[in-house]
Amino acid sequence: MDFKALEAEVKGQGIKTLRDEPMRGHTSFKIGGPAALMILPKNEEELIRAVKTLRASGTEPFVMGNGTNLLVTDEPLNRVVLKTFDGLAEIQKVGDRCLRVGAGALLSRTATAARDAGLSGFEFAHGIPGTLGGAVVMNAGAYGGEMSQVIQSVTFLDTLGETQTLSLADLELGYRRSRFAGSGEIVLSATLVLTPGNPDTIQERMNALSAKRRASQPLNLPSAGSTFKRPETGYAAALIQEAGLKGYQVGGAQVSEKHAGFVVNRGGATFADVRAVMAHVQEEVLRQSGVLLEPEVRVIEERE
Repeated sequence: MDFKALEAEVKGQGIKTLRDEPMRGHTSFKIGGPAALMILPKNEEELIRAVKTLRASGTEPFVMGNGTNLLVTDEPLNRVVLKTFDGLAEIQKVGDRCLRVGAGALLSRTATAARDAGLSGFEFAHGIPGTLGGAVVMNAGAYGGEMSQVIQSVTFLDTLGETQTLSLADLELGYRRSRFAGSGEIVLSATLVLTPGNPDTIQERMNALSAKRRASQPLNLPSAGSTFKRPETGYAAALIQEAGLKGYQVGGAQVSEKHAGFVVNRGGATFADVRAVMAHVQEEVLRQSGVLLEPEVRVIEERE
């Protein structure tokens, strides 16, 4: 792939690009080697132009938000990475009960905007560190809430380069899944439908959830959040703890001593360290409980 030519074509359209950009600076795990080309569109129009340029050359970009659910290889990543965070971040109130939110807007900022608009129902997402686009793709949730409860519709770029909007019923949302995962469709924005509420009450709810999160999760160390999905029965963290794996460590990667559902970077962890910890956890939990844990963190190598 001629990354130099691609960069010149995209850059020539006034769109910001970075060559050989270390992915560790773009992931919450602080792990990841250099991406051959990173594109940072500042709005939907730039994203659409960039994607059309890439696809015309036979290149499909890897689309990411704020990198909070990614484990990226330490090896050079010979791919084009398109980052929506910060660029597609507009939040608009629509009517009395809705917010239209760009794919690159942080969930924390979206929750604050909802509070300021006197809209309740998005408090659960205030402490989730990712972006709206990633949250839609994986139907993110926490503390009893999830995106499927608040989405009215999603606007996206389809595989033919056309912009489409689908309502909730057509998004195929389930536990940590949607129609967008692996489809080549790129989320541009979503319209959220919420409930009128008192801003002070909304803030109190967000404060309570934040305190609960700080008390139970290892927020002081780099991680990608919950490492494994919730199994059909029980909870991943409980199964890992019952298997005696709290504190299990390979290199700089460790099963958190505070919350067994998290693998954390205690300093200098490599991609291989984290993968080794994850594999050992899966093997031991399967051996002891008969449950095969499925990763929730998205693992990015040369080719998925």
